[in-house]
Amino acid sequence: MNVELKDIHKTFGTVHANAGISMNIPAGTIQGILGENGAGKSTLMKILSGFIRADQGEILLDGHPVIIHSPADAIRQGVGMLHQDFPSLRVIENFTLGRSGGLFQGQGDALRDFKKLADEFGFSLDPEAYVDSLTVGERQQLEILRLIWLGARVMIFDEPTTGISAQQKENLFKALKLLAKQGMTVLFVSHKLEDVEGLCNKVVVLRQGQLVGEAVPPYDTHQLVEMMFGKEVTLGARTPCNAGDIVLSLHNMVTEDYRLHVGEINLDVSCGEVIGLAGMEGSGQNLFLRSVAGMTRTVDGRIVIGGSDLTGQNYHVFKHHGVAFLPASRLEEGLISGLNLTEHFILAEESKGFFINWDKGNQLAQERITEFNIRGTPANTIESLSGGNQQRALLSLLRSQLSLLLLEHPTRGLDIESTIYIWNKLKERCQRGTSILFVSSDLEEILQYSDRVLVFFSGKVTLPMDASTLTTERLGELIGGKGWPESADKEKLA
Repeated sequence: MNVELKDIHKTFGTVHANAGISMNIPAGTIQGILGENGAGKSTLMKILSGFIRADQGEILLDGHPVIIHSPADAIRQGVGMLHQDFPSLRVIENFTLGRSGGLFQGQGDALRDFKKLADEFGFSLDPEAYVDSLTVGERQQLEILRLIWLGARVMIFDEPTTGISAQQKENLFKALKLLAKQGMTVLFVSHKLEDVEGLCNKVVVLRQGQLVGEAVPPYDTHQLVEMMFGKEVTLGARTPCNAGDIVLSLHNMVTEDYRLHVGEINLDVSCGEVIGLAGMEGSGQNLFLRSVAGMTRTVDGRIVIGGSDLTGQNYHVFKHHGVAFLPASRLEEGLISGLNLTEHFILAEESKGFFINWDKGNQLAQERITEFNIRGTPANTIESLSGGNQQRALLSLLRSQLSLLLLEHPTRGLDIESTIYIWNKLKERCQRGTSILFVSSDLEEILQYSDRVLVFFSGKVTLPMDASTLTTERLGELIGGKGWPESADKEKLA
């Protein structure tokens, strides 16, 4: 199905999210839509998929103007957008969501169609499993099958490689290429240059709500970056720390939940040092990080922070000793939907007394917005900000003096410029003495910003390795469980 967008405009208050965007996407192609956080990519796709309505403009499918007021309208027209939020039902029940006739009508036919489609794409999904047990990649696979079954001929993927492993990304790209080969139109929205360069037949670039350029293979990476940001952006040189006093000491630490046992871990972290935690999702690095934060109680060993033994204490005690934890799920755990920036800063200040000083709160919010370059106002609700600005807001809420900062995927879903900005702010804290432990699925990020690296695999943990001596290939092998020595030779990894 050929998709044409003509002069699409959308404003939110004073923000012109889409300013006269026009593009033509032929059937059977994978169209990349590239841009920094807040460039207007998601807004444009939500208009095409019926989640929001344009203020002005026209949508044509196979040359015919269409009116799309809702996602149901969109799917009736053959347009589907992938989402990974499902009710807590079985896979087969989620597969049938959105069809006419009800959830349980024709379950036998639906099961047969599900298995046929899954075999066609090489997806291994148990129809009787509950969706809560699926990985991010498996949820994507389920949604692809569901939309095909509902009759989608245009599929929109908005940042689909965020939070999935290298193997899951490879499987996703195979599926997208097969969809295009079958005549589907695929719109692939991303800020990751390597993803669009390795997949897309053509790329358009959005910046500040406008379409500023397009490109076809072979792609010029520098040209794409300059179109995205209006300037050249580079990561810069690695800046290793100068080891100082010991901030964190772990002595034979063991932690576990109902799925995984992680340990024994011995680790000393110096003042201002950055430790990267690498591994596939569910390998134990997130459990480890939350145990070091006092959010999950350890089952053995000791945690010593700044000379104080905090073993068995809760997060509030850890906070009192200068520990802070920033979760990956910003809106679910880190920020509060419905509250504006001023209200967040007032809460973070933990002011005493019965009355709120709103003037002081607004002043503080404006100061932090300026200092952290947040694109918003004190009155903006947190959910109205882009992912990059939400992350900047999270950082701006932290106390100025911290001994240990623990981060889950600090730049997940962020563009290059936002990633560099976030890490510049984090490195400023390191220069003031804060030590950082962070989890990331981006191997280049691990190697670029870490002083040392721990790799997790099924609850096993390497000894700390010097990041400057590692390569992404070696790191990838360890994450996948390859090249692990026997426990007696474990020190060879260091």
